[in-house]
Amino acid sequence: MRKERVVLGMSGGVDSSVAAWLLKQQGYEVIGLFMKNWEDDDDDEYCSTRQDWIDAASVADVVGVDIEAVNFAGEYKDRVFAEFLREYEAGRTPNPDVLCNAEIKFKAFLDHAMQLGADRIATGHYARVRERDGRHQLLKAIDPTKDQSYFLHRLNQAQLSRTLFPLGELHKTEIRRIAAELGLPNARKKDSTGICFIGERPFREFLNRYLSFRPGPMQTPDGDLVGEHVGLSFYTLGQRKGIGIGGSRKHRGDDGSHEPWYVARKDIENNTLYVVQGHDHPWLLSARLEAGQASWVAGTPPDQARVHAKTRYRQADMACTRQAAADGRFKLMFEQQQWAVTPGQSAVLYDGDVCLGGGIIESAAAAF
Repeated sequence: MRKERVVLGMSGGVDSSVAAWLLKQQGYEVIGLFMKNWEDDDDDEYCSTRQDWIDAASVADVVGVDIEAVNFAGEYKDRVFAEFLREYEAGRTPNPDVLCNAEIKFKAFLDHAMQLGADRIATGHYARVRERDGRHQLLKAIDPTKDQSYFLHRLNQAQLSRTLFPLGELHKTEIRRIAAELGLPNARKKDSTGICFIGERPFREFLNRYLSFRPGPMQTPDGDLVGEHVGLSFYTLGQRKGIGIGGSRKHRGDDGSHEPWYVARKDIENNTLYVVQGHDHPWLLSARLEAGQASWVAGTPPDQARVHAKTRYRQADMACTRQAAADGRFKLMFEQQQWAVTPGQSAVLYDGDVCLGGGIIESAAAAF
């Protein structure tokens, strides 16, 4: 009887490495696929592609699976990076991991895997898939500290029906333990902290190479000029570090305090950056938002109006009411005000552990 063939994305990290071993233990024929998604400025200082490939190939040898490398740099630049730059140019803060999963890891990668005769694909994401009544559900991982369903909310039924997440039922501590027991060469390797094309480099310096920018005034809601910004694209709502406002007396709050400054709003039309003092300033709090580019895991919007949602990764699920809007959009009204809701980020909806889908935040407001 032929074993079911699974093509696994192997990044050189410990998660996908243990996933390869788990799939073999479950009786699958496993083929590893290492994706190269970035070529510009791909050097050892910031981008570890060469070392990652060495680690992935070494693990494949230990675990006993075949592995090949595939170059998706062209697709990545067209489908992910170009959109990333467009969003920053418009003053929003995109989440490239969400787009990369939808366009590369579960589209270009899936298509290539099918050409290799795959029955299914697998990745080292922390999430789960469950079939219920002929439909596939995307579920949170068992380990709440590692759950990545937020980044996967744009996956559809066709993609989920062919996807395995071997790590979804395990905690990260268990993954590390397995890697150590197997003697994997990357058992102690640090987790990746970002997308390769940025790596550990200074983010502003990186964007500088691709975006035009125009300095402008930085002011308070009262209109007080407190500095000059270097370009609206380089700031995100809720940002505290790197704003460039000192703690001198003239920059004290109304009560004379030295509370930290936060980026609160961007006025694109007038090229003005608004900053406020204090984490709980009213300009940083929103009771509702509107999102576009809605994508629903089931293929259709959820029936229920009462849901929970995240407006950023690692945020606790917050109770809210969903209201459909025109052109594939929706509105969310929260029971509690949310902090620094950021256009360009994803609003992801949940019903318990089930990820329903979500959309890209377009705007937020303090009141109903």
